[in-house]
Amino acid sequence: MKIDFLTLFPEMFNGVLNQSILKRAQEKNMLTVNTVDFRHFAENKHNQVDDYPFGGGQGMVLKPEPIFNAMESIEKTENTRVILMCPQGKPFTQAIANELSQSEHLVFICGHYEGYDERIREHLVTDEISMGDYVLTGGELPAMVMTDAIVRLLPGVLGNQQSHEDDSFQNGLLEFPQYTRPREYKGMGVPDVLLSGNHAHIEQWRHEQKILRTFVKRPDLLERYPMSVEEKDIVERYKKQLKKD
Repeated sequence: MKIDFLTLFPEMFNGVLNQSILKRAQEKNMLTVNTVDFRHFAENKHNQVDDYPFGGGQGMVLKPEPIFNAMESIEKTENTRVILMCPQGKPFTQAIANELSQSEHLVFICGHYEGYDERIREHLVTDEISMGDYVLTGGELPAMVMTDAIVRLLPGVLGNQQSHEDDSFQNGLLEFPQYTRPREYKGMGVPDVLLSGNHAHIEQWRHEQKILRTFVKRPDLLERYPMSVEEKDIVERYKKQLKKD
């Protein structure tokens, strides 16, 4: 996968892109990253990339020329996904991460100031994505978060390919509880089933915990999850137990 970041602050990416999974993905030649400072593509002697909005208003708006020129400097294909980091975009989810992980080339446009000239949105962008219903200073941090979520899904990036399959949201449910050594800590133990060595029982317990944890912490997710009769029974038994307690 190749990823280009159009940004006014390329140095922000150094720490994230050169650590942990993202660093290893590059070392394995599974990922190529490139930052493009679109200030260098401004068409005035002061390298100005923003200006006052027509019609008046607060703040400054990113001009079209630097972004268009920077995009022309990038080698693209007809399948390149150009992602505008924007609070007006659709919320980023694990499903979107899975979809984008199938792409060979991504371009993130990281804005600043009060917004973009609308012609950028209309003529350059294939996807508008938001990290949530809040506003950040710029698009760099969301682009880094998305990159981490996407790259870890590439085949061979993680040491164990199944590592992400049990992640929260990967299959519509939250992850089951995890335990490690010591077996006893300050009077707190580990569920007996995890020590039984019976892998079928362990898998059954883990799936039940995923259902129950999602029901307790994120019931909204279960509204979109196609629960089987057995899974619905798990929830009903839990509700009855709560009433007894």
